[in-house]
Amino acid sequence: MVSPLTLDLHGESLIQQYRELLPTLKQLAQEANKQLRQALEEKDIYVTAIEYRIKSENSLIGKLELKGAKYKSIEDVTDLVGLRVITFYTDEVDKVAAIAKRVFDIDWQESVDKRKLHQLDSFGYNSLHYICRLKTGGPRFELQMRTALQHVWSTIEHDTGYKNDVKIPDEFIRQFNRLAGMLELIDDEFSRLRIVLTDYRRQVQSLVKNGRLDEVPLSADTFRNYLELHPFDRLNRRIAAVNQAEIYHASLMPFLSLLESFGLKSLGDVQNFIDNNSDDAYQLALSHLALTDLDILSSSAALLYLSMVHVLKCGGGRKGLKLIYDNINGESDANGMLADLMFEQARTLSFMHMNKESNDGK
Repeated sequence: MVSPLTLDLHGESLIQQYRELLPTLKQLAQEANKQLRQALEEKDIYVTAIEYRIKSENSLIGKLELKGAKYKSIEDVTDLVGLRVITFYTDEVDKVAAIAKRVFDIDWQESVDKRKLHQLDSFGYNSLHYICRLKTGGPRFELQMRTALQHVWSTIEHDTGYKNDVKIPDEFIRQFNRLAGMLELIDDEFSRLRIVLTDYRRQVQSLVKNGRLDEVPLSADTFRNYLELHPFDRLNRRIAAVNQAEIYHASLMPFLSLLESFGLKSLGDVQNFIDNNSDDAYQLALSHLALTDLDILSSSAALLYLSMVHVLKCGGGRKGLKLIYDNINGESDANGMLADLMFEQARTLSFMHMNKESNDGK
């Protein structure tokens, strides 16, 4: 630890003030962190991390050795308490800043947006720095807002000693600056790509809403949007009416890989899959459920029967039915028994007679 004896009388006085203020600083750090976290959560703004620290006495002594004369009192030191918010994307830094302006009083004369300095070697220091005060008063504190890549780079610079007093050869400085430029480009491109993908999702939602399903590729996101149209509800209600069953909700996302295995490429293909197989799926469900007293039905029933009809029409037979059960339930010998039972119940249905040659003996 650096001895305060290295300071002049004014510096020693500031250190004593710091020691007396320390309990207040600890409360300030906790309260500022709490208020900012709550405000971000209320606005559903997810950040990578929120950190806070209280400047150590050793660190303060080092600072006062260099420029202690500029501080009249210890409260003139604005970074005794520091908060740091780390975001994934550059545009989220501005969102956090907007929240901070609402939660805290900002000292604009002391605050600085280092992103606007445009220095060649400043990537790791491109934070937005606000000097803040709680609305209830008290000492000022520093709030740094930066992206994850900026934070990593700053940590690397500190770890390598790039910013210390040792003269770094020009070739190493050039390499650091090249890497900093690459990371800055990556940071910007991640934000740009996020905006592009957000716009794409909105376009997909619009296409689905307007029924232009042939233009929408089948994927997890698009299938999830498609399900908001409740495309299987009509068939589910028909099937539930067989036993006057109650329908309970179940996720249909596990069926996505199955639909893709059928060769369906777009939401239009999925809609055609429903239209072409609904009546036969109802007949299969009727044959299966009519002899039971099931009074609770999963909302996945329609899609399950549609899938089985599709497989049987394509000549998949028992093996194809087992693959469906394996896909949905996980592989097990019990799925073979279910497939055999369903195949026997399907044999008498009209769509099976049309595909008799391809299904016999499979």
